[in-house]
Amino acid sequence: MPRPKPVIYGLYPWTTEYGFSYVHPANRRSFEWLEPLGKVFEKIDETDDWISLRYDEQQFKVSRELFRELYVKPPFSFGDVVGEVQPEPGRAPHQGLISDVFYDEGADTFRFQLVERKRKVKRIFEADELRLA
Repeated sequence: MPRPKPVIYGLYPWTTEYGFSYVHPANRRSFEWLEPLGKVFEKIDETDDWISLRYDEQQFKVSRELFRELYVKPPFSFGDVVGEVQPEPGRAPHQGLISDVFYDEGADTFRFQLVERKRKVKRIFEADELRLA
């Protein structure tokens, strides 16, 4: 599904303690596995009862009640090709696709995880450690 313009980013701070009424029955298991707390979603659609959120290549229908729009846009989003600015000495810089976007509300910062050659890089990067490739 193409991204709406402008893209609306937000958080969905759901945990199992909230109960499953906030997540569409077709998406309950996969949304629980995603562990959405602290992850940045793209809001791609809304109806009277549900909103559709995208996280990387997955889509979920959830209740609009818990969605909190972020008014600051992350510098990178899903699928952006980025490279590491300053790799460790003697190592080639990581370069890959953004696969995970995290938001730390306390520090008001975004962090990112990459997929490089079809594998997730274990390290989580701060925004200033990456640049568009």
